[in-house]
Amino acid sequence: MNRPAHDRPDPRPAAIDDRLAELYGGVAIHATADREHQAAMELLALVMLADADIADEEVDLVREISADWRGDEFAFEDYLRPAIEAARTAIDTEEVSSFMDAIDDRISSRVLRSALFSTARDVAGVDDDVTPEEGSILAEVAVRFD
Repeated sequence: MNRPAHDRPDPRPAAIDDRLAELYGGVAIHATADREHQAAMELLALVMLADADIADEEVDLVREISADWRGDEFAFEDYLRPAIEAARTAIDTEEVSSFMDAIDDRISSRVLRSALFSTARDVAGVDDDVTPEEGSILAEVAVRFD
C-alpha cells in the first residue's frame, strides 16, 4: 500500500539539507548586505547632493569608502546612479525625512550604523566646506545612526 507523501521518510541525507540551509543562509546574508549597502549609498548621495553640487572629490571618496565596505568585486556605478536618483527625488519632492526613514529601516548592522555619521561627515567635508544644508543632514544622521 502506498503511503501519502507526507508520511514517507525524507530520502535526502541530512548533509544535503545542511548544505542547502547554508547556501540559502548565504543568499539571505548577501541580500541583506546589498540592501544595507544601497541604503548607505543613498545616504551618502543625499549628503553629496545637499549643496546641489556633486564634486569629483566626493564621488572619489564614496568610491573608496564603498570599496572598503564591500571590496572591489561590485560595480560602484550600479549602486551610485540609483542612489543619486533616489536622493535627488527626495530633495526635489521635499521628502528628505521620509527618505531617511526608509534608509534607517534598511540598515540593521550595528557596525555600519555606527560608521555612517563619520563617513557622512567625511563626504560633506571633503571639499573643506560644510554647507548649512549638509550640516542639517549630518545632524539628522548623528541622531539616527550614531
